[in-house]
Amino acid sequence: MHTANLIWITPDAEALIAKLARVSNPQNEDNPDYKGLIKYLIKHKHWSPFEMASMCVEIRTTRAISPQILRHRSFSFQEFSQRYAEAVDAHVPQLRRQDKKNRQNSTDDLDDGIKLDFDQRIHAHFDEAFNLYQDMLASGIAKECSREVLPLGTETRLYMSGTIRSWLHYIDLRGDNGTQREHMSIARSVGDILATKCPLISRAMWD
Repeated sequence: MHTANLIWITPDAEALIAKLARVSNPQNEDNPDYKGLIKYLIKHKHWSPFEMASMCVEIRTTRAISPQILRHRSFSFQEFSQRYAEAVDAHVPQLRRQDKKNRQNSTDDLDDGIKLDFDQRIHAHFDEAFNLYQDMLASGIAKECSREVLPLGTETRLYMSGTIRSWLHYIDLRGDNGTQREHMSIARSVGDILATKCPLISRAMWD
């Protein structure tokens, strides 16, 4: 849960970005040595060449997290629709204590007894919600109506597609403190994908 997997990426994305960045120097466009160029572009914030390649990932998360992801409007999305397909499960959240000094942060020092008590109550609540949902569907109530009784922990799946430029800024923003931990996990999974597929770009951006 809260993971990202690669669907596709522009072939030879780094080479293509370097080639198109040299549009004003056509004699040097196909120079295979572009490590320094990639580093220069990022250091001096020349972002437009990174719009020339794209990547699409599949994200598995919950309905609580997907709205945070959908706020990134430079991307295109396709999400599992509970209007047309039946929801099947919910994810019990990892319970953490609210940080009293930073409302965007939570900490892992919640008492084990409190976590156990609420884990049991959440399981019971989710079971009741899904039983109600199934009863509504069995009675002929439309999925688009029945889904409204489901918890925000209900699992969802979406595809997210954007330029490498957009991905760099998404990972930079959402992969660091200030982002909900579950969303941070997704952003870091995307960062791992980019580090594998575009290692020069990744190192120039974050090393």
